[in-house]
Amino acid sequence: MTAEVQFSPGELDRGATFYVAGHRGLVGSAIVRRLEAAGFDNIVGQSSAELDLKNRDAVFAYFAETQPKYVVLAAAKVGGILANSTYPVDFLSDNLRIQLNVLDAARQADVERLLFLGSSCIYPKFAEQPIREESLLTGHLEPTNDAYAIAKIAGILHVQAVRRQYGLPWISAMPTNLYGPNDNFSPTGSHVLPALIRRYDEAVASGVTSVTNWGTGTPRREFLHADDMADACLHLLEHYDGPDQVNVGSGTDVTIAEIAETVASVVGFTGETRWDTTKPDGTPQKLLDVSKLAQAGWTSKITLRDGLERTVAWYHEHVGALRG
Repeated sequence: MTAEVQFSPGELDRGATFYVAGHRGLVGSAIVRRLEAAGFDNIVGQSSAELDLKNRDAVFAYFAETQPKYVVLAAAKVGGILANSTYPVDFLSDNLRIQLNVLDAARQADVERLLFLGSSCIYPKFAEQPIREESLLTGHLEPTNDAYAIAKIAGILHVQAVRRQYGLPWISAMPTNLYGPNDNFSPTGSHVLPALIRRYDEAVASGVTSVTNWGTGTPRREFLHADDMADACLHLLEHYDGPDQVNVGSGTDVTIAEIAETVASVVGFTGETRWDTTKPDGTPQKLLDVSKLAQAGWTSKITLRDGLERTVAWYHEHVGALRG
């Protein structure tokens, strides 16, 4: 029997139990900060050492104990191109198990509102730019991270299925490239922006006069600060309801060369930037269409320059204790 979703979004109960899965990560920690600022006073979370989300019995027991009314699923096994292409089984298996366990446990606990967070890599490699939500499942994925993408696509379909079968008003959001506090700055596992921050900052510290980056610097990428992402998540929970995933981004992009120039300026690097054109560029452009998000009443507020200044300041405060 198909259940009909009849739900009107509105302000969430600030006193209700709110579980953020992945509360220590880049996105999860930003969501916790945003919820605290909004007055939520019963936010719960467990580190991976305290609760292994791949352990189904443990996840069900946790939901039975805490009985959350709201959930954001921001926990995932993530990594860069090298990790994704080297360990596709891990990225597929771990993420599928995390999603199945959390979503099934949340459904059994009758969680009222759940937000599943995916990734822009769910879209076809050659999707029309800017990428619309309707592009999902219309073409081949990028081979280097197709296993991770398939897991995230399964999460979207799981949420849609719960809406159809059980009538729960759960939603999904697909962020663009995110950055900010608690990002991964490791030399081998980081994404492009934290990698650039570390590279240029270390160049300043060591006194070198040139930095060499991969590629030509011409590909265009879109970036969103994690605090903006967190603000968008709360906005969607309180203002949006529908089966389709919602793209979350700034709606604008810049070249890798422009990003590198801005990072260099923020950290105080005054030397020369060189480009190793023998190295690959990757996809020429990856920009999300954020029309649906704008229609829901939200647009990004943190500029790239401001966001980078905040992130570099955080990096300097925590550089001694960073991953990698």
